[in-house]
Amino acid sequence: MMGKASGKVLRSTGSWYSVLTDSGKQINCRLKGRFRTKGINTTNPVAVGDVVDFLLEDNNETGVINRIHERRNYIVRKATKLSKAVHIIAANIDQAVLIASLVEPRTSTGFIDRFLVTAEAYHIPSIIVFNKNDLYAGEVRQQLNYFKTAYEQIGYPCLLTSVPEKYHLDELQDALQDKHSLLAGHSGVGKSALINAIDKRLNLKTGRISAYHKKGTHTTTFAEMFPLSFGGYIVDTPGIKEFGLVQFEKAELGQRFPEMRKRMPHCRFNNCLHVDEPGCAVVEAIEKGEITAFRYMNYLNMLDGLG
Repeated sequence: MMGKASGKVLRSTGSWYSVLTDSGKQINCRLKGRFRTKGINTTNPVAVGDVVDFLLEDNNETGVINRIHERRNYIVRKATKLSKAVHIIAANIDQAVLIASLVEPRTSTGFIDRFLVTAEAYHIPSIIVFNKNDLYAGEVRQQLNYFKTAYEQIGYPCLLTSVPEKYHLDELQDALQDKHSLLAGHSGVGKSALINAIDKRLNLKTGRISAYHKKGTHTTTFAEMFPLSFGGYIVDTPGIKEFGLVQFEKAELGQRFPEMRKRMPHCRFNNCLHVDEPGCAVVEAIEKGEITAFRYMNYLNMLDGLG
């Protein structure tokens, strides 16, 4: 063994990890022995965004990871439908950025809210980027304005962007600069095109993500972290179909909706699920129009899904 070094994990291919050192060199590293993640049953001990120490091997080209630094946070998804294990998507994230579109394809508010709830559970601030501004007219434009206002009132910053119009790309760059951002969104919402538009150097392959999802084959999907030329990193997350909602208790779910969390102390019962209990401050707020109906419906759907 030669020297010791440390760095940030940019990508994982299962058994090898690409680690970016402080000097800007990428070293392929493998794990030494077995690492257990305290208190979490996970399929991957090392995640993108982890800071690790490693020992360089004699060839100076590869290394062996011998320490994973403590994480500030991490975000997970279910490893498979049946298993209780989870897959850590990324660690040490400053913000979660959801790229959504209301047409071609339409991102449902159910998906948006599931994403936000998961980020809330891991104490990661979120931003919603409504892309494809050039395609919104008439009724869809009204809908967009309604959703944007609803999310901003709860405290989620929203951005409207368009690559063909170069609309608000500067604002998106400002939001990402010098931060570790997790990017998510369905295939087709224009995630790669947006990133390529603000950082020409990256040249992410558009549609690369959907190639992971050949129907009928079970392919493991890995996140990947990219340094941004203007400072900061983005974590690109392939295949987020079933996002989050892992290890949730029913009584906890309302805590992950900021507008419900604010009112819950005023419910008559401590274990109120905000469905049909008497003296529920949340239901009262919905009846007064202080909580939007679509958010509450998404809450009820998630509650059902928790079984």
